[in-house]
Amino acid sequence: MDRTSIYDELSRVEREVVAAERQLAEQERLVLDLKREGQPIASAEKELERLRERQRQRDQDRQRLLSLLQP
Repeated sequence: MDRTSIYDELSRVEREVVAAERQLAEQERLVLDLKREGQPIASAEKELERLRERQRQRDQDRQRLLSLLQP
């Protein structure tokens, strides 16, 4: 993979990370709201964990790409 391709991929991953951070914040708010209202939270927490796991994968992808750019 050439450097231009790496930078392009890194840029894409960075955009995904930012968008996912917003999703995570929204889902965390939903869980808190449901708790406050005394509603069931199991499915909302499951979705939150799924989003967190996917974000961990994106972070790993970002680190892998950054390491490819190191001299």
